Amino acid sequence: MRSILITGANGLLGQKLVSLYNDRDDIEVIATGKGENRNAPGKYAYQELNITSPDDVNKIVQEYRPDVIINTAAMTHVDQCELDPENCQKLNVDAVSNLIDACKESGSFLLQLSTDFIFDGKAGPYREDDVPNPLSKYAESKLESEQLVAKSGIKHAIVRTMLVYGIVHDMSRSNIILWVKKSLEEKKHIKVVNDQWRTPTLAEDLAKGCALIADKQIEGVFNISGKDLLTPYDMALATADFFELDKSLIEEVDGSIFTQPARRPAKTGFILDKARRELGYEPVSFVEGLAILKGQLANV
Repeated sequence: MRSILITGANGLLGQKLVSLYNDRDDIEVIATGKGENRNAPGKYAYQELNITSPDDVNKIVQEYRPDVIINTAAMTHVDQCELDPENCQKLNVDAVSNLIDACKESGSFLLQLSTDFIFDGKAGPYREDDVPNPLSKYAESKLESEQLVAKSGIKHAIVRTMLVYGIVHDMSRSNIILWVKKSLEEKKHIKVVNDQWRTPTLAEDLAKGCALIADKQIEGVFNISGKDLLTPYDMALATADFFELDKSLIEEVDGSIFTQPARRPAKTGFILDKARRELGYEPVSFVEGLAILKGQLANV
């Protein structure tokens, strides 16, 4: 039986991966994360892991010697990374270096998660071989981690994604869809930007894309995201329409009205041709994703 170790297993993608593999009998899953387990019960092992500690990482990897490590752990709050660059570097770069060293000993395949923010947003949507130009500390750290993995000599893949949405088991995390839905249900007036473009990604699609790579240990860089190029304002309107809420409460604004420590790329989005061709990856539409989310919320 093959084994997969998931870092950041308490996060959104981590939980979706644990859930996905829980339905399979051919994979042994080792879920690791900060603090106690927040996943639903299942047939997996859970271990607390401080990913910034070389000794802790090496100990866990040597104990289980997984065939594949999927690294979903990261500091992803873009403004917090700008304000706390030291911790950003520890979690997004040094931790990856720890995993690389452990993989050299264990022979594990490393799947590293990255982001559209490595691009400056001047020429989106992007292909895998387009030239990065990060605008923030977060983006710089994720690009640096990509470069570490690429030159490490270990078996690896890099998955770039963006604006991941979905719900976690304990409903402890929000996202743009849940925020819009909750705000409109409470009759709150909200301001949503119209000058940034993304291809929002359903968390289940991202997990499936990672699994397609992990199953065959396919090396390379892959864009794994949704397929609809939308602004946050477009997403908010679609959410209001889908859940039959009052979209007159949504005010269309541009990003200049918000003061944020970190710069954001204006237009990213991903071209998915490579993932479709080499992995057989096909994401749902944004509206289909809303329908999946609605079904999950009904069971919470």
